[in-house]
Amino acid sequence: VAPIFVCDGDDDCGDASDEEKCTAPTCGQHEFRCNDSECIPALWSCDGDPDCKDKSDESMERCTLLTCRPDEFQCGDGSCIHGTKQCNKVHDCPDYSDEAGCVNGLNECADNNGGCSHICRDRRIGYECDCPSGYKLLDKKTCGDIDECENPDVCSQICINYKGDYKCECYEGYEMDPASKTCKAVGKSPYLMFTNRHEIRRIDLLKSEYTQVVPTLKNAVALDVDVSTNKMFWCDLYHQKIYSAYINKASDSSQQVTLIDSLHSPEGLAVDWVHKNIYWTDSGNKSISVATGDGRKRKVLISTELSEPRAIAVDPHQGFMYWSDWGGQAKIEKAGMNGVDRQVLVSEHIEWPNGITLDLSNRRLYWVDSKLHLLSSVDLNGDNRKVLLSSHHHLGHPFALTVFEDHIYWTDLEDETIYSANRLTGHDVAKVAEHLNNPLDLVVFHEQRQPKAPDTCNMGSLPNGGCEYLCLKAPQITDHSPKYTCACADGMELGPDMRRCAIGKLVTATTTSTTVTSTTTPPTTTTSSTSTSAATTLRPTTRGLTTAAPPQTPRITSTEPPRTPAATSTEVTSFSRTSQKSTSTHTPLLVPILATVVIGLLCTGGYLVWRNWRRKNTKSMNFDNPVYRKTTEDDDDEIHIGRHSESIGHVYPAFGLFWIWEDGQGFGNSRLLYM
Repeated sequence: VAPIFVCDGDDDCGDASDEEKCTAPTCGQHEFRCNDSECIPALWSCDGDPDCKDKSDESMERCTLLTCRPDEFQCGDGSCIHGTKQCNKVHDCPDYSDEAGCVNGLNECADNNGGCSHICRDRRIGYECDCPSGYKLLDKKTCGDIDECENPDVCSQICINYKGDYKCECYEGYEMDPASKTCKAVGKSPYLMFTNRHEIRRIDLLKSEYTQVVPTLKNAVALDVDVSTNKMFWCDLYHQKIYSAYINKASDSSQQVTLIDSLHSPEGLAVDWVHKNIYWTDSGNKSISVATGDGRKRKVLISTELSEPRAIAVDPHQGFMYWSDWGGQAKIEKAGMNGVDRQVLVSEHIEWPNGITLDLSNRRLYWVDSKLHLLSSVDLNGDNRKVLLSSHHHLGHPFALTVFEDHIYWTDLEDETIYSANRLTGHDVAKVAEHLNNPLDLVVFHEQRQPKAPDTCNMGSLPNGGCEYLCLKAPQITDHSPKYTCACADGMELGPDMRRCAIGKLVTATTTSTTVTSTTTPPTTTTSSTSTSAATTLRPTTRGLTTAAPPQTPRITSTEPPRTPAATSTEVTSFSRTSQKSTSTHTPLLVPILATVVIGLLCTGGYLVWRNWRRKNTKSMNFDNPVYRKTTEDDDDEIHIGRHSESIGHVYPAFGLFWIWEDGQGFGNSRLLYM
């Protein structure tokens, strides 16, 4: 017979052999006797947790017989009855086992609270220990405090644990909403600003007002703001420049200032609102650069091990910048805002990380993956990774995102919509705006998105930290980390004092008969962005959204710094002397050489003019992007599926070669509907 029937007082074998060697039971009527004669409450038997020292209460032979539901009682023959029929003085089991050993009226909790540390609940047979709110059973009888703050989503911002309770609080600049128990930003009404290639618009998140900020742009992609100065910055892929303007004057094109030019594909932009610098990614020359807010000083910070750098975000408080790279080895990285201490945060289960954003209050980074259709987050060390939302419907082709209060917002190129969701859970997905025609980058404009911090470059008596060129925030790794470091223009390096700049290599000037080694001086603070930029390289072909770009002739940009007046005069004098000595002997040879040079230049110029004319008069269409549609709100009613294509982000390949045009009054009023 089964071990459960041995020594139960009944002759189950027929010859009483299961009962003949049994001693009198020493456990109570509502207790289970372990094989080693230890007694435990009967309810603890076969509950999945061994309570006998020899684990006989959870033995397979015993527990496999218990096939009834938790609210049922199993009779000795294996049949089940409802638990309320046990010990009701009615024989409901065929073997009467439901009434065996019942002692009605016995309350085990009356004796030392049943051994429970907090709450003892008497049952029809036996008893159970329970805990009050805020506590949990550590074992069968003892309660311990629950640390609710171990759950990062329990509070909107700050969680304080108490014994048996917890409390939620908000950071400075926020206050608790009594209805939703979430933290709300104090200050002016927040609004979303976003680009849709040819315009920059904004949406008031409280009043739902929808207005235009900048009209008639060519191909505005990346966008960021400086709330304290009420300025906005944007990249235009068509003009290959970075612009700025005061938001209340941005609609006037004469108020739009060109900060940085001679770029290739500026696709990501971030503003250091504390130290007043701007950072951007360029997927054309595969680099990350920084410049002062007026664009006069600039420097390439990172130009190695970058494949397709896309979005970028900065944390001026801690001195780190973060960026996404959707190249062959997709990843999200971080480095100091001065370009040092580079490290990878995310490199696994990531394909096309289009947009990233920082939640500085809660120290997390969010990103969208437009190939895996995921919205995910990690802490700023790359740990505690969490997938908030996985959806082909709401994340068809997400491009950029931003976070504010308890909501996260993102643009989707496939749906042409701006979505929002709870940043803690990913739930409550809602449409903020739709039918937007290629919504790209977006940002929340509110003072709490850019909390104030001291400008470490201008705290002391030395302006610009004593740096001759750039003063950049350093990463705060330890308490002893430097607050900032100085940086020089491309092609120059810091001198021994780590503040002034010097030429990295001596410049050698060679004349016809005399070689003069000249010393040079670093550029002054008024050096233009063009003079300090690296040599221009041609834009490689990349995948992604198409945009028109003006035809350009490759130009040679000198990387040699300006010479000092002394060096210049020396070279001129040396050249003059040599010329006087050699004029009479070399004049006949110079005539055919000069003629050959002039003819070569004329031929080259003619070829470039012909190639430019042919390119302008050649019409072609690029159907790599099935999401693309005509911008119906353009003032000039132009169709931007034109001649010269550049790329940002990943898009899916075209699904076919068939297309349908909506009828209109000529090609200029037609519209591409399907492909």
